[in-house]
Amino acid sequence: MNQNDNKNPDKKVVEETQQSRGNQIVKKEGRVTEALPNAFFRITLEDGKEIMGFLSGKMRMNRITILTGDKVLVEMSPYDDAKGRIVYRLK
Repeated sequence: MNQNDNKNPDKKVVEETQQSRGNQIVKKEGRVTEALPNAFFRITLEDGKEIMGFLSGKMRMNRITILTGDKVLVEMSPYDDAKGRIVYRLK
């Protein structure tokens, strides 16, 4: 067996784990109700639930501003439904 053959199975296992983790992310739309310090926001989701959201790194890097009243797309973990990551500002 080559050295490359030994590395490939491990790499495939890692990629499958990341894919399965990525499929568990829940995306929901909501509206920002309050701007908090350190790029945190209070968001009311369409189903009426209120969560704490924070800006994703790409949005911070590109200096996309979020104001009270903006409609946003939030990624949430199925394990913690009280927090979410703001990934997109809707128009």
